[in-house]
Amino acid sequence: MKTLQEIIDANPDAETFRFGDSKKLCDSILALIRSGQKTATCEALRVYGKGGDEMPVVGRRDVALEWDGRAAVMLETVELSTRRFGEMDDAFVAAQGEFRDLEHWRKSYEAYFRRNGGFDPDMELMCERFRVVEDFGGRNV
Repeated sequence: MKTLQEIIDANPDAETFRFGDSKKLCDSILALIRSGQKTATCEALRVYGKGGDEMPVVGRRDVALEWDGRAAVMLETVELSTRRFGEMDDAFVAAQGEFRDLEHWRKSYEAYFRRNGGFDPDMELMCERFRVVEDFGGRNV
């Protein structure tokens, strides 16, 4: 099993991050990624840039962490776009793998954004599609 430091040393451009804002949500999202159901995600654009997280870059490989900080999976960004909350569509919601429909996505993400810095129906989102490169639970993809 590779350590996080070994993974970062081998991939010096990689960023590390956690999905969600709780262990339960992180575990759920990682399970969806590992099953192949989740191939996309989004986040408030405001969390990126000066003083925040590094914006994903098409072609870059980043490491999603387990809630406890262990490496979970390496993901490669294959598509990146921005859109407003109200511009989300059914196809992108389906690629996120965790929502019944667009309305379920809206309710879930509004609650998430309210917990994490505020919600505005006109807020900008970073929308990312990715592929799994390696599962550090022992399974290469």
